[in-house]
Amino acid sequence: TVYVLAPALVAHSLATSQLTGGTILAVVGAVGLFTGVMLAVGEVAGRLSGQREPMLGAFVLVTVFPNTGNYGIPLADFVFGPTGRSVAVLVTALQAVLLYTVGIYIAARGGESDPLTDMKRVFGVPFVYAVVVALAARYAGVVPPAESTLMQTLELVGNASIPVMLLILGVQLAGVDVEGTLRPVGAAGALRLLLAPLVASAVVLLVGVGDPIVARAVVLLLATPTGVTTIILVGAFSDVGDGLGPGEFTSATVFATTVASVLTVTGLIAALEAGWLV
Repeated sequence: TVYVLAPALVAHSLATSQLTGGTILAVVGAVGLFTGVMLAVGEVAGRLSGQREPMLGAFVLVTVFPNTGNYGIPLADFVFGPTGRSVAVLVTALQAVLLYTVGIYIAARGGESDPLTDMKRVFGVPFVYAVVVALAARYAGVVPPAESTLMQTLELVGNASIPVMLLILGVQLAGVDVEGTLRPVGAAGALRLLLAPLVASAVVLLVGVGDPIVARAVVLLLATPTGVTTIILVGAFSDVGDGLGPGEFTSATVFATTVASVLTVTGLIAALEAGWLV
């Protein structure tokens, strides 16, 4: 799905979406500002709770980075339709860039690996190229007609990615070992599921995302549970600490926030539809 299905979904959704250039820039600004605020919050909260490297890096990661891909894209598509899907794939592409740059640096700090070298992995993420190609085609006015073979193929392959994403999410969560690790994840889970929606709402209003559907989709996406990719980054770049390891902590947080999101995301959707936040 990473190399075929998801890039097709990204390319088709962005090439055919009704998002204007100004709206896209606003979403980019909102995601960037949200990430900066949550990085600061996670860093301060982690230090106040007594975390030290490598656990501090893991704490910051699970606080900052939501699951906008396997979880967020199907959710936004279900709640907000094609517009929600377009916003979701854009946010997911931005998150991929941030994860494989800022995320790697956070996971690797204090370790022996060279995070600057590892950041080059972002150039191997097909999401990024799909976004560039789709937006360039829109800007140049060379997007093929919707009934063309190319666009119909992209749509068919892209639509197949949504159920596959849900299946992959289930498989990934089934492999998480959370025995004896649920208690330490409470603070990180609260920041991810309870504080993040408030920060996202404030950021969307501050940046000025004009379209209410786009604004609500951004808030919903940034309020999803901790991204599964954080497990991969912590496992690959973080050193093993004493006691509860960063890998176990990250896995437990991903599992706990995903389960708890059944309640928090449901409540958030109701609040967004009622216009209580944005």
